[in-house]
Order: sequence, then structure tokens, then C-alpha cells
Amino acid sequence: MNFCPKCGTRLTEKSIEGRLKKACPSGGCGYVFWDNPVPVVAAVVENDKQVVLVRNKGWPEKMFGLVSGFLERGESPADAVLREVREELGLEGKIEDFIGVYSFFEMNQLLLVYHVSARGEISLGDELEAFRRVAPKKLVPWPIGTGPAVRDWLVRKGLFAP
Repeated sequence: MNFCPKCGTRLTEKSIEGRLKKACPSGGCGYVFWDNPVPVVAAVVENDKQVVLVRNKGWPEKMFGLVSGFLERGESPADAVLREVREELGLEGKIEDFIGVYSFFEMNQLLLVYHVSARGEISLGDELEAFRRVAPKKLVPWPIGTGPAVRDWLVRKGLFAP
């Protein structure tokens, strides 16, 4: 963000509470671009005793991850994660457990990750290019994003030693 959304003045860096933030220098405006993390929900989806990994359109061919998405206004995280499973996989899910909260600094996101069981045939939504099923014992967590949640879920199941 380069310009103040309230008055249109170019934002400048200003030290606020010991941190540099973009702020409006115009007297009386007071706008500060806090750039707070965005909440995102994600699901370790189990379908037919396997974990479903997805590849979004535009991702590299070998890159797969968890079903994830943004919360909508007035929506609880639990409702959001079930909506995302329905929209992206065409499955009705059931929350089995809340895995945890994870900082994804690279994307400025706060991840709220759930374990969701789902039955039925997968029908990919518009945002996805492909999916794959992986047996939990063959699932290997990745180092960033939703990977630490996958690791924690595997540890709880006794399938991964940290």
C-alpha cells in the first residue's frame, strides 16, 4: 500500500510502538497501515482413510498442500473450513479435531488448522488443478505454511517423531 485510503496522501514510514509502519503524514488524518496477518483456515482432510492434498491452479506441478481458504465476514473458523472442503473438494466434512494455530510469516497469514473427515467422491472446485490421496503413514510434512500442522497431526497419530 502506497497511498492513504482515507485522504490519498502518499504514505511514509513512521516509528509506532517501536516498529516502522506506513502511515499518513497528513495532519489530522492519522491513518496507519498496520499490515496485520490475515486469518486463513486449512484442513487435513481424510477421505477413504487417506489424506487429500490439493494443487491450486498456477502452482508448480509437483506442489501439493492442504485445502485452505480465507474466512468470510460473519463466519466462524469451523464453518469456514467446512465451506472450503465443500467448495474445493465437493465433500461434506465433519470436524474431528482442531490441530492448532500457526504463523505463516512468508504470506503474512495466521493459519487455523483442523482435522476434517469427509466421505464421498471428490469433485474439484474452480480454484484447484489436481488432487492426490496419500496414506497418513506416507505423508511427509513440509517446513513452512501448513506443513507444521501436518507434522503435529502426524505426531498425535503416532506416525511421526519430531
